[in-house]
Amino acid sequence: MNIYDLSVKTRKGDMVKLSDYKGKVLLIVNSATGCGFTPQYESLERLYKTYNKKGFEILDFPCNQFGHQAPGDDNEIHEFCTSKYQTTFDQFAKIDVNGENEDKLFTLLKSEIQDDEINGMKNKMVMKGITKISNTCKNKGDIVWNFTKFLVNKDGKVVKRLSPIENPDLLENDIKELLS
Repeated sequence: MNIYDLSVKTRKGDMVKLSDYKGKVLLIVNSATGCGFTPQYESLERLYKTYNKKGFEILDFPCNQFGHQAPGDDNEIHEFCTSKYQTTFDQFAKIDVNGENEDKLFTLLKSEIQDDEINGMKNKMVMKGITKISNTCKNKGDIVWNFTKFLVNKDGKVVKRLSPIENPDLLENDIKELLS
């Protein structure tokens, strides 16, 4: 199975085939509106506006599994993101990324790259602490917290998995390279 065999639910309840994104570079993120990492929406939107016309898409999946930091329904979450951060990229229905009810997309993403890229000792220490409080991170490869980022090439292969603590801007050179 690959990413293009899957479908996901939009925030409006429709199903979208991920094959619709074939040939594009994707950044797939599990997000939350009440997280310390929520300001990353600013960087995500900047990357989206810079590279979208060149074939780059961001797929945002709100998730309430980590500290219940994505309260509200899909429309409330979307309203928050568009009004506070002026996001314009695709936001999908709230999902689980770990455990019994995890979405198949995240099962696949996690199977392709099991470890987050974390830069620097300070960030590694912070993520170690977050891992200890993450009650849904039980298996190797599980998502530790909100804002884990998966970079997917035009062929649908995960090429990088970036830790929640790392700013999406760190992916800019990778995005440029994958688009060329």
